Amino acid sequence: MHGLHLTADLLDCCCDQTLLTDTGALAAVCRAETLAAGLTVVSELFHRFPAPDTAPAGITGVLLLAESHLAVHTWPELRGVTLDAYVCNYSADNSARAEALIEALLAHFQPQRLCRNRLQRGALMQPPS
Repeated sequence: MHGLHLTADLLDCCCDQTLLTDTGALAAVCRAETLAAGLTVVSELFHRFPAPDTAPAGITGVLLLAESHLAVHTWPELRGVTLDAYVCNYSADNSARAEALIEALLAHFQPQRLCRNRLQRGALMQPPS
């Protein structure tokens, strides 16, 4: 259970609108950056929600990783994105890979406003002192 869980809330993203509304484009970027970070994609699912009225529809996408997961949610009407990357450190420390993945995705979305969180997981698994 030891690992690093990173989240980021992005607003006012300056990226091309396609990245927020096209499942193929979003999946391709997530897959490429995950592999470039040295993480292992096991499976994936990207779902585009029905468009409300005339507003563009958002996407939820998940890459299942051998090391854990990447989840991405887009809100095109807000030019917003949430990112969630969790890597376990069972056989190797994957923290730097998770950090690299988030940084690469931030470069693609180009948010003007950003809130990040970092959580070390597995505290209950620490041996008592």
